[in-house]
Amino acid sequence: MDENSDYKILFKVDKPADIRNLTLPELKTLCSEIRQYMVDVISQIGGHFGGGLGSVELTVALHKVFNTPEDLLIWDTGHQAYPHKILTGRRDQLRTIRQLNGLSGFLKRTESEYDVFGAGHASTSISAALGIAVARDFKKENRKVIAVIGDGAMTGGMAYEAMNNSGLIKTNLIVVLNDNRMSIAPNKWALSNYFTEMITHPEYNKFKGAIWDLTGKLDDFGDRIRKVAARVQTGIKSIITPGMLFEALGFRYFGPVNGHNLNQLIKIFEHVRDMQGPILIHTISEKGKGYKPAEGHEQKFHAATPFDKLTGKVYKKEGAAKSYTKIFGEALVEIAKMNPKVVGITAAMPDGTGLDHLQAAFPERFFDVGIAEEHAVTFSAGLATQGMIPVTAIYSTFLQRAFDQIIHDVALQKLHVVFVLDRAGLVGADGPTHHGAFDLTYLRLIPGMVIMSPKDESELRDMLFTAVNYGKGPIAIRYPRGSALGVRLKEKFENITIGESELLVKGNDAALLAVGNMVDYALKASQKLLVDGISCEVINMRFIKPLDTKRLDEIAAKFEKVITLEENTLVGGFGTGVLEYFAEKKYKNDVLRIGLPDRFVDHGTQQQLHRILEIDADGIVEKVKKFCRISKLRKEVSI
Repeated sequence: MDENSDYKILFKVDKPADIRNLTLPELKTLCSEIRQYMVDVISQIGGHFGGGLGSVELTVALHKVFNTPEDLLIWDTGHQAYPHKILTGRRDQLRTIRQLNGLSGFLKRTESEYDVFGAGHASTSISAALGIAVARDFKKENRKVIAVIGDGAMTGGMAYEAMNNSGLIKTNLIVVLNDNRMSIAPNKWALSNYFTEMITHPEYNKFKGAIWDLTGKLDDFGDRIRKVAARVQTGIKSIITPGMLFEALGFRYFGPVNGHNLNQLIKIFEHVRDMQGPILIHTISEKGKGYKPAEGHEQKFHAATPFDKLTGKVYKKEGAAKSYTKIFGEALVEIAKMNPKVVGITAAMPDGTGLDHLQAAFPERFFDVGIAEEHAVTFSAGLATQGMIPVTAIYSTFLQRAFDQIIHDVALQKLHVVFVLDRAGLVGADGPTHHGAFDLTYLRLIPGMVIMSPKDESELRDMLFTAVNYGKGPIAIRYPRGSALGVRLKEKFENITIGESELLVKGNDAALLAVGNMVDYALKASQKLLVDGISCEVINMRFIKPLDTKRLDEIAAKFEKVITLEENTLVGGFGTGVLEYFAEKKYKNDVLRIGLPDRFVDHGTQQQLHRILEIDADGIVEKVKKFCRISKLRKEVSI
């Protein structure tokens, strides 16, 4: 039996134009079928889930009313855009999402003409949409520009910078604030609570319900009453609605609108479609809407691994080691018990960074600042000036957003902030917007910054202990996504001497200098290379900055062939640091750097990407064998 027979309308929709002649009942059926299809597919392959379930009616209404792709629709991040992908010719490809050579989990310009602006990070849509709208004006085009921003992204200051600029430019722009009171974790946004209270405020609803609706039945006389009432309503709105904030920024505010009432959404979009100037429509939606296991479990189903679609129960891998994230979170709680000055800061990712453990144990010492990485870093700097020890845990890719704050507010003042970078290196399915491919490079250039990367979970614990006790300035620890190696953990923490490496295997022919998770690959590669008669010394360098120069001097004297290994871009990373030191000392060693190429790496599993880029054990073996052959030939030619 054809599985598509379960769907009456969905498989007749191949592009947004196909829905524009559908009746309201047909559109409602389509919404139900989109949800059903998302559950059917994502339960099998995993993916971002809750946000898309909550944006179904909104997506259908937008594509129904606006003439996409002629009208330009800009989404904030891609978590809520799965229905958009389904409606824009990618329905059948949804089963490939976040898989090697499949659909991106986010918006991607090269994937579809309907993806107007690529987005994997939050708070970008209004800025991009304003730029697109101004370009439209220059070209004298008559196209609508609509930005859809989730309320979690409204915790980012960039959204307000864009709104302020929009109010000054006054070009035609529609912003849809999809307010589900969630980003990934429960929203840390004061206005979100304000919205919730306002929706049920008895005075405001009494005014709108009893008076406004009544005057609509009084023809011309009613219209005159409405004009007077509108002035009164403005006074009420200034007290009990967020509309005046947006209107102060230059936007005409409409809402709140039920984000799951398709008829109401279509009507308001039709109403504002041809209005002049910046417009903001505030919709209220529910993350996980329409799938019972996800309703009320927004964090669990924000991004899901494969699960039973009937129960929502996630399929668990048997025998998997704890994740680095959990190891960090548990270790921080142990350290916080010993040191009352330790506090934890996250940017809307308590679960993702492991700080939920600190939140549970010491809620008064845990701070979630929302999707506001710049603020998180400078907030941490302020804490550090007063003797607190902020442990600021942010994904590697997201810390890029606070680069200036790290330099200006932390490093320049030599403040003791502990940066913990989860998801360093290649993260897998989330792809290039989320790969932590650049942190060693952008942190290494900062004066006074100490950078560590553990070879396993036991060393991670000791590095965290060392970082908290450091006290001389900024210090960073970076580690990969996923399960740790499963090594035995020591009962007590040990301090690691700053800048000191660790000899793991002695060798005679070449030196493998590795950092972080590349140490395990180096150890495996060294065993395989022995079979080919190549004896490698394996060093766990531990520190990317400062380098263990004493060890490097010894390596340079002992080995002609030196190989550096890192899961970071080769441009300006750990290997570059070794080359710089060798050049400074005028060493003539042959150096091979193994790491990530100077390009953006697409999505796939971590193992697939490591294999493709030849940075796994087998790839290292082949590169080292080739390198040693070439070095030998060079020597013979020179003789």
